[in-house]
Order: sequence, then C-alpha cells, then structure tokens
Amino acid sequence: TENALTDINFTVKQGETVGVLGRTGSGKTSILDLLLRIYNIDKEELFIDGIDIMKLPIKKVRESIGYVPQDGFLFSDTISNNISLGLDHEDGLLNKIEDAAKLSDVHNNIIDFSDGYNTVIGERGVTLSGGQRQRVSIARALIKNPEILILDDSLSAVDTETDLQIRNALKEFWTETTVFIITHRITTAMEADKIIVLDKGEIVEMGTHQELLNKQGIYSELWDIQIGNFLITARRLQNL
Repeated sequence: TENALTDINFTVKQGETVGVLGRTGSGKTSILDLLLRIYNIDKEELFIDGIDIMKLPIKKVRESIGYVPQDGFLFSDTISNNISLGLDHEDGLLNKIEDAAKLSDVHNNIIDFSDGYNTVIGERGVTLSGGQRQRVSIARALIKNPEILILDDSLSAVDTETDLQIRNALKEFWTETTVFIITHRITTAMEADKIIVLDKGEIVEMGTHQELLNKQGIYSELWDIQIGNFLITARRLQNL
C-alpha cells in the first residue's frame, strides 16, 4: 500500500499560525486526521506540548482542538444552540455566544434576522448562505476557547475581505491559540507564521510567504496563477 504521508517533520510553537497548502490529494487532510486521532500513529512520532499524543486520552485531545471543516454540519435548531453545541447552559453563555459570533464576523448577519440568535435554521443550515454557515461553524469552534484551532478550508465560501477580518480577529484576540489554516486560497495562508506546502504526501516547501516566493517553486507558481487570475478579473471589471 502507498503511504498517505512520507517524511513529515515540522515543529509548531504555541500561538503560531500555520498555513497548509497543496493540491487535492496532497495529504493535507491526512495530517489533520492524525492530529485529531482519527487514525492512530506509532508511539513517539507526534507530540502535543511535549507529550506523545498516543499517551493522551482521545477525549482530552479532541476537547483541546477546535475543528472547522469546509462543510460544517448545522442542526435544525436556533443559531444560538448551534454555536453553543455541547456546552452547559450557564450564566454568561449568551455573551460567550455573541463574542464568538463577532470574532467569526457573523454577529451582524445574525442580528439582522427577525429572531436574532433565536432564529431557527433548517437542517444543515439551509436557510443561511454558504459563508454564513461557515462563520457559524467557526463561532462554534471558537466558543470552546481551544488550544489548537483547525480551519479546514473553512473560509472558502467567504469573500477575501471577510476572510482577512476573521484572520485579523483571531490574531488579535487568540494570541495563545495555535492555528492551522488548510486552504487552496493562497491569500488566506500568506500571512501565516509558517507555510507548509504538500505534494504527494511530502513536504516540498516550508517557510514564510516571502521565503517561499524567493524559492520560485510550487508556492511561487500558485501565487502567480491565483494573483494573476485575480488581476486579470479586476482589469476586466474595470473595463465593463
């Protein structure tokens, strides 16, 4: 059988933001699956705070991680209950819900609804736009105050301005949270402290945005394609 990942070796400091880029099938999701203990790993190969992940209870590992998939599942319930899913209904919970919604830039959308946070959304959040669903899912992860936050292509349905606002809010208020941003959008990853580029299950490039541009490799190629296409589109809009 072919390995999903080969010779993966990197260290992330607490509070760092790590961008993970790569084509479909490059191994991005496999790294997440190991972090979340979806799959077990050999002993002494993956450490969290210096502790072998295989020695940590799965429940503790998953409680310390906020995970936001691209298509987060929302239930046919109020927006408030969707954000606070799994939390005890204690005093101050509503304030926590609103704070999380503000950080994920969905608060203003919610208060525009006639029932605000008590708005009942359909199964899978069908009454919300794609971007609103993603931002509610992000708020659900943020309210846990996780030590590690994983955004798995979960900013893909929001525009680049909203994407930037969310990332800036995370950087300002979540200085001790380690953030993994898995994305196809290079502008989402470019301000990360460290960017990892995967190809066929291997790390082919790693560094900051500027360092990777200077290497003139896969990252630089993706930058030219994505930013080039953006500039072409902008010029076309100007000429309309």
